[in-house]
Amino acid sequence: MKKFQRIFNYLGHYKTKLFSYTLFTILGTLFGIISIGMLSPFLTLIIGDDKSSVKNLLESKSSMKFIIVYLNNEVENHGQFAAIAVVCIIIILSTVLKNVFIYLSNIISAPIRSSIIKNLRDEMYTKVLQLPIGFFTDQKKGDIMSRMTNDIGEVDSSIVGTLEGLIKDPLTIIGYLCWMIIMSPILSIGLFILLPVTGIVIGRVSRLLKKQSKSMSEQQSISLSILDETLTGIRVIKAFIAENLMYKKYDSVNNAMFLLRNKMARRRDLASPLTEVLGVIVLSAILFFGGMLVVKYHVMQGGDLLSYIAMFAFIINPAKTLSTSFFNIQRGSSALVRIEDFLQTPEIIEDKGVAQLKFQHEIEFKNVSFDYTDGTKVLKNINLIIPKGKTVAIVGSSGAGKSTLADLVPRFHDVSGGELLIDGKNIKDYSLQSLREQISIVTQEPILFNDTISNNIALGKHDANEQEIEDAARVANAYNFIEHKEEKFRTNIGDRGNKLSGGEKQRVTIARAVLKNPPILILDEATSSLDTESERLVQDAINKMMANRTSLVIAHRLSTVRNADQIIVLNKGEIAERGTHEDLLQIENGIYNRLVKMQEVK
Repeated sequence: MKKFQRIFNYLGHYKTKLFSYTLFTILGTLFGIISIGMLSPFLTLIIGDDKSSVKNLLESKSSMKFIIVYLNNEVENHGQFAAIAVVCIIIILSTVLKNVFIYLSNIISAPIRSSIIKNLRDEMYTKVLQLPIGFFTDQKKGDIMSRMTNDIGEVDSSIVGTLEGLIKDPLTIIGYLCWMIIMSPILSIGLFILLPVTGIVIGRVSRLLKKQSKSMSEQQSISLSILDETLTGIRVIKAFIAENLMYKKYDSVNNAMFLLRNKMARRRDLASPLTEVLGVIVLSAILFFGGMLVVKYHVMQGGDLLSYIAMFAFIINPAKTLSTSFFNIQRGSSALVRIEDFLQTPEIIEDKGVAQLKFQHEIEFKNVSFDYTDGTKVLKNINLIIPKGKTVAIVGSSGAGKSTLADLVPRFHDVSGGELLIDGKNIKDYSLQSLREQISIVTQEPILFNDTISNNIALGKHDANEQEIEDAARVANAYNFIEHKEEKFRTNIGDRGNKLSGGEKQRVTIARAVLKNPPILILDEATSSLDTESERLVQDAINKMMANRTSLVIAHRLSTVRNADQIIVLNKGEIAERGTHEDLLQIENGIYNRLVKMQEVK
């Protein structure tokens, strides 16, 4: 039951509504029992063919004796048809009241079910926003998307959708069983022996369904990953004529899901007929032993036996529904486990800081080292001071640790050793929000969202007015091309900004950084993927943006780094050289000198 704890926690917020739901369900069940229970006196007194049977019935221990006495008086005082009318009125009223209370219970339960799924989606999305960058490096996007779509949908249909039945059906079954025990304790003993046997049979089948459901969730996450890769790399796939290769890759997963879905459907669809067959077997046993109690041993009235059988027949449907619910819960429990595993993922970057950062002096890397979770060392013994208002460039071959070093400043990762200080205080002592409010980042790949140009620029400053957005666009050399768009700043740029060229996308991201107007700027190879003309426009925008800001620049291009106040050369995670462009060129066999000559820095 521990895996359902989160669902129970959600339900705990609706204690009053759950109480009302349970009360209405009990009342609905009670009136249902009354409507069926009226069959016993009706059949015995109204259809009875002699007065001796009435006399014997009045002297018996019938469970409905109090009603039989009343109906007998009605027969004697007002005639047989009056008694029939009374029985019919009671049946109609009890049936109406039963359905009214069931309807009221459904009105209460529907918003609770919807709220549980809403809360689950909210928690999942909040977790996505809270998890560190490193988590998404190790995980497949398709798997995360599958948990947020397929798995939540599975929980909705398999668990939350059956919660109502898990309350209503047991109450209905218990209510009818209690009355059946009152009617015939002896017959009910046999019933309680047979019912657990049917439960064991159903339980064995449902456990198999849980294993298959887990496999299905895994296959769905793989299919989503393949689809995401296909949509992202569709140009490459077409260029390398890899359509057949990708189709075979997807088709193998799709076929596996097809086979699993068929197996799951066979077992799921087995629940209802299996329950019905077992129910008929139990019913036949009741008919046999009940008939003996009436005919041979005379310890039960015929009307009570017919009412008993009718009540058992009414138990079969909720029992079938309940067994199907257990099948569904087993199917959905694996999805809930996957969701719970995701929600329990530790947040490595803990926001325990309370100090508010207002950058004044310098950023200092003090004996900093960084290792990946698998033990791979990326940075070692980094000692670096970046004074306020200065530009420090980081260069080095691919894999040297440049981007990782930059990612430590906004705490996308935390240092494994040493300290990262801002204004003499460890950055962990600052709140994450105040730290990141002081920083803007422009990456090599422009990250834009399927929204208007205006909203993309205002991402870091939600309250920006139109004039501020336009001014930021001018600084980023983006204003002219935006004005030529049909809807100007209200132009929707499509998924990942695919309606814009590479240079246009990068200038929009620079405008976004300019509008935020932070004191610290991180540029991660912001011009390396652009053509010459776009690079000139973007570099000009970058130069404007870097004015009077503390900048950490990662770049290969000489135009970006040559004017830096200090250039840091990383080699295998360590600082190999440092100095200005001119200083480093003086080192004949130096790494920087060699990079320049090899035109890795242009």
